[in-house]
Amino acid sequence: MYESKNLLKLPKLGSGAPEAWEAFKAFDAAALADGAIPRKYKELMAVAVALTTQCSYCIDVHAKAARSAGATDEELSEVTFVAAALRAGGAITHATHFVKD
Repeated sequence: MYESKNLLKLPKLGSGAPEAWEAFKAFDAAALADGAIPRKYKELMAVAVALTTQCSYCIDVHAKAARSAGATDEELSEVTFVAAALRAGGAITHATHFVKD
């Protein structure tokens, strides 16, 4: 289902709701801009979230942005395992709902 060329359709999608589209783009840019947390770390966080939500588009976009911001292969590898650990932890802790007292 993932085709990177679909990202080229975003402006057309946005043209159907231009105010929301412009607000989203501004919010996205502000959220990922350098601040108290440097952009590189924000992009690494975005990669971890994208791996957890399994959004192929986000993984592609944010891994490239993380590299552009100076992230190394080792940092991207570690972020992958942080995401995997949290996802696994979520499964384990949710299992407590069916454990009898």
